[in-house]
Amino acid sequence: MSENLEKSNINEAGKSKSNDSEQSLENAMEGSDEALQKKKSGSPSTRRVQRPHSSPPRFVTVEELLETAKGVTNMALAHEIVVNGDFQIKPVELPEDSLEKKVKEIVHKAFWDCLSVQLSEDPPTYDHAVKLLGEIKETLLSFLLPGHTRLRNQITEVLDLDLIKQEAENGALDISKLVEFIIGMMGTLCAPARDEEVKKLKDIKEIVPLFRAIFSVLDLMKVDMANFAVSSIRPHLMQQSVEYERKKFQELLEKQPNSLDFVTQWLGEAADDLMHQTYKNALPAGGGAAGSGDSPTPSPVAVQNHAYLKLLKWDHLQQPFPETVLMDQARFQELQLQLEHLTVLGAVLLVTFSMAASGVSSQATFAEKLKMIVKILLTDMHLPSFHLKDALTTIGEKVCLEVSSCLSLCGFTPFTTDKEIVLKGQIQAVASPDNPIRRIMDSRILTFLETYLASGHEKALPTIPGGLGPVHKELEEVAIKFVRLVNYNKMVFSPYYDAVLSKILVRS
Repeated sequence: MSENLEKSNINEAGKSKSNDSEQSLENAMEGSDEALQKKKSGSPSTRRVQRPHSSPPRFVTVEELLETAKGVTNMALAHEIVVNGDFQIKPVELPEDSLEKKVKEIVHKAFWDCLSVQLSEDPPTYDHAVKLLGEIKETLLSFLLPGHTRLRNQITEVLDLDLIKQEAENGALDISKLVEFIIGMMGTLCAPARDEEVKKLKDIKEIVPLFRAIFSVLDLMKVDMANFAVSSIRPHLMQQSVEYERKKFQELLEKQPNSLDFVTQWLGEAADDLMHQTYKNALPAGGGAAGSGDSPTPSPVAVQNHAYLKLLKWDHLQQPFPETVLMDQARFQELQLQLEHLTVLGAVLLVTFSMAASGVSSQATFAEKLKMIVKILLTDMHLPSFHLKDALTTIGEKVCLEVSSCLSLCGFTPFTTDKEIVLKGQIQAVASPDNPIRRIMDSRILTFLETYLASGHEKALPTIPGGLGPVHKELEEVAIKFVRLVNYNKMVFSPYYDAVLSKILVRS
C-alpha cells in the first residue's frame, strides 16, 4: 500500500511539472502548418523574410508517440529541477469528491478494518500486521545512507520478519515494543520539520490508528527524502542537463521535423524588427530613403537577444510560443506580468515624485512607504476581476493623502486643490497603455534588460535608467531571473538558433 503511495508521489511530481510543457509542445507541432499560414496571410512588410514551409507530415506508430511523450516528460522534469531552485516534490492531494479519492478511501478503510478484525481475534492473527512491519522495515532502510551501518543493523535485527512470524505463531509477539522501536527510529531519521508529527505518534494507544498514523508520517518522510535527493543531484544535473536537453530535443526533431517552425518564425520576425529599426535610424535627417541594400545586417547575437525581449511582450492567447522555449513559457509569462506591474508602479511613482517637492521625494522612508502602498493596491493587477482604472482612482486618493501628510510634517507648502486634481488625473491616465509616462517606463525597462542581456556574463548590473530609481530593486530581481533563463536556453539551443539564423540573415 505504501509502495503505491510512494509511486503516486513521484509520478505526480513529474506530471505536475511537465504536463503543460508536453501538451504545449504537442499543440505546437500539430498546429504548425495552420498557424504559420495564418501569420503569413497578414500584410507582411516589403522586407519580410520568407518563412520555410512546414515539413510534410510523417506517420508514426503508437510506440513512437509514447516514447516521444516519455522523452518530453523526462526532459521537462530535468529542466524544472535545474532551472527552478525552489523545485520540490509535494505529497499528492486528490480533489475533494473525486472518484479516485473515494476509491482510495474505500480500499484503505477495507484494509484497516480487516487488520482490526484480525487483531481482535482470540488468539490474534498477525498476517496483515507482519506485512505492514515488512513495509515499514523496507521504508526505514530506504532512508539510510551507505555510511549508516549501525542503524541498518539495528533495523534488520529488530524487524527480523522470520523471527516476528515465529513469535506470532507462538503467541509471543509484542507489537507495542516493535512500534516503540519504529517510532524511535523515525525520530532519528526524519527531518526536523517532522519532529512534531513523530512526537504525536507516541500519544496514540490503539494499534490500528497508530499503524495508519505511522504510514502517514512515513509518506511525508519519503517526500522529504526525495526533495533531499533532488537538491543533492542538482549541481551534478546542471553539468549534464544542457547536453541531455539538446539530445532529447534532437530526438524529438528527428521524429517531428517541423519542430522548429515557430522558432524560425520567431527569429525571423526579430531579425526584421532590427533591420527596420537600423534602416530607420540610418535615414538622412531630410527623410531621404537609402537603398534597400544599404541597411546593415544585424548580428546573430543581437537577433537572439531581441527575440528573447519579444517574449516579454507575447500574446499568449493568439501567438504560438516557439518550440525551444515551451518548457519556460510559464516563466516568461510570469516575468511579463511582473514587468507590466513594474511599468505601472514606476509610472505612478514618477508622476507623484515629479509633482511633490524635491525634499519629499528624496526622503527614502517616505518613498519606500509610498511604493509599498501602491504595490499592495496593484497586487491583483492581472486577475480578470481587476479594474486598473478603478484601482488607480483609489491610488490617486491615497497618494494625495500621503503626500499632503508628508509635506505638512516636513514644513513644506501643502498641496493645493488644483495640484491634487492634476496629480489624480495624471495617475488615472496611467491606465492607458498609450500613456506617454507609461510608455517611457516600458521603453526604459526594456532598454535596461537589453543592455544587461548584451553584457554577457558580466556580474555587474548596468546603470538603472532615469526614472526607474524607485523600483530598481524589483527591476534588478526580474532582470537577473530573465538573463539566467535566457543564458541557459542559449546554452541548450544555440546550435539550432545559429542554423536558423544563418539562413535568415543570408536571405536578408
